[in-house]
Amino acid sequence: MYHRTSPSRPGHRSRGPVLLAVAHGSRDPRHAATVRALLRTVRARRPGLRVEVGFLDFDTPSVPAVLARLDEEGVRDVVALPLLLTRAFHAKADIPAVLKQAPPGLRVRQAGVLGPAPLLLAALERRLYEAGLDPADKATTGVVLASAGSTDPEAGAVIADIAREWRHTGWCAVRPAFASATSASAAASAPSFKGFPPTAEAVRLLRAEPGVRRVAVAPYVLAPGFLPDRIARGAAEAGADVLAGVLGDSPLVARVLLDRFDACRRFTAGRSPASAGAGNALSRPA
Repeated sequence: MYHRTSPSRPGHRSRGPVLLAVAHGSRDPRHAATVRALLRTVRARRPGLRVEVGFLDFDTPSVPAVLARLDEEGVRDVVALPLLLTRAFHAKADIPAVLKQAPPGLRVRQAGVLGPAPLLLAALERRLYEAGLDPADKATTGVVLASAGSTDPEAGAVIADIAREWRHTGWCAVRPAFASATSASAAASAPSFKGFPPTAEAVRLLRAEPGVRRVAVAPYVLAPGFLPDRIARGAAEAGADVLAGVLGDSPLVARVLLDRFDACRRFTAGRSPASAGAGNALSRPA
């Protein structure tokens, strides 16, 4: 996404694009604290890169406020990176709409969402081991891949694909679950993403699968909040053997974030706003 119609102000040129992490926001203060911890990890991995955060809702600063401040400081180039694990409504609609409000002097490019990525699977697995799961038990463990949930078909299909891919890395079984699911009826037999059960039912379904001796729940979420707490309650209700922590400030997540930032820069390197689409046209890496 580009917004640049006025020249840079003399003496205020930045050395490179600013990374603006766009977070959802939450009433739960743990959410913003975890996002900021992740960004500290990102800064430690890339000294010299300016990293800012803006929130879509609940928390401050808001994305428009950050963009306005950057413009006042003379920044001309921003890569807005959604702190989202799937490309659902927020990435497709909410964030582009907010970025269109950027001051006309800013060139703003929207990077891709974090997931899916092999490093995120590695981060999930690391969280499970940190929670007490023995790596030697992987082949006899069933895992619930518990995401927040979405009505977006693309997001649901991606979660299903991630579960299938993760199963092939040596787990006995992997089942997706949606924290936002409110009904477990017919979830086990439903073939589509709409049939993803809530966490507790996914745990029970795994218990019944041949070869599964223990069940672990891996929250596929970045930060604590209402839905991650629902995942934890479902895991406890169904007696899961292991509950991993959220992805949080994992160094592996920080690497994915920087990979998306670099991919966006490469995708648009040497291209002018006019050549990529004038005005407010979106431009995302494939």
